[in-house]
Amino acid sequence: MDAAIAPERIDLAGLVADLNALLRLKTTVIGMKLFRTVEDMEAVPKIRRPNAIHTTDQIVSMASRLGWTVGITAADLVGEQCRAVIGLAPQDEQWLAGRSYVGVWHATQEDASARQHALDVVPFGQHQAMAVSPLTSGRLDPPDICLVYATPGQMIILINGLQYAGYKKFEWSVVGETACADSWGRALKTGEPSLSLPCFAERRYGGVPDEEMLMALSPAHLAKAIDGMKQLAKNGLRYPIAPYGIQADVRAGMGVSYANK
Repeated sequence: MDAAIAPERIDLAGLVADLNALLRLKTTVIGMKLFRTVEDMEAVPKIRRPNAIHTTDQIVSMASRLGWTVGITAADLVGEQCRAVIGLAPQDEQWLAGRSYVGVWHATQEDASARQHALDVVPFGQHQAMAVSPLTSGRLDPPDICLVYATPGQMIILINGLQYAGYKKFEWSVVGETACADSWGRALKTGEPSLSLPCFAERRYGGVPDEEMLMALSPAHLAKAIDGMKQLAKNGLRYPIAPYGIQADVRAGMGVSYANK
C-alpha cells in the first residue's frame, strides 16, 4: 500500500464528506468488518441482529440503503455461497463442485465448478461473524474495507484518484453470478481495491440499481483516492464530467486537459 495511513488515524466521517463533495454519491458509503468471535461483533454499539434469513447482499444494503448497523453469523445467511465468500463456511469439494447451479446458471457441471473455483473468497476458519455499518458512524473502529456504490462516471474519477500518485494498472475480474466475490470477497482476501459489476442477486435481493457499480477498498486506499481526486479537481478533471459537444472544435478543451506542461 502506497504511503499507508494507519486506519485508526483516518477520519472516516471526513472521508465520506470529501467523497460526497467530489462525487455527489446517492448511496451511503459503508464499512464491512470480520470478527473472530460472535461476542466481538455483538459488542459493536447499536448493532442490529437479523430476525430472518437473508443474503449477504441484503445485509450490505441494510447499511448502504437504510443506514443500519447490522451483524451476522453463518446462521443468518441463506446458503453456503453467501457464507463461503466471507469465510463463514468451508470452501470444500462439495462447494467447489457447484452442482446446484447446473442447468440454472451454467450448462454443465464443468462450467459450474469452474465458476466456483474462480471466486475470490476469505479463507474459512478465521472468523465467526461479520458486520456492516455506515462509515460515518465510526462503529466498526475501523472497518476492514469500505464499500462505495457509484455510477460508471463517478467510478472512473474514483479510479483516476487512486492512480494519481503511485500509478498502477488495475486488472479486475468478472466472475458473473456471485459478483460479491469480485468486490468484498477479493478486497477482504487481498487488501486491494476491487471493482465489481453487481450481479443478479445483488440487484434482485440487495436492491442495487441498474446504474451502480461497486468498489471495495481499505480505508487507507479510500483516503489515497480522495487525495488524488482533490488534485485532479484542481486541474479541472472533476465530476460531473461536462459533455464538450460531439461536433465542437476539440482543440480548446484538449489544450487544457491534455496539454504538455
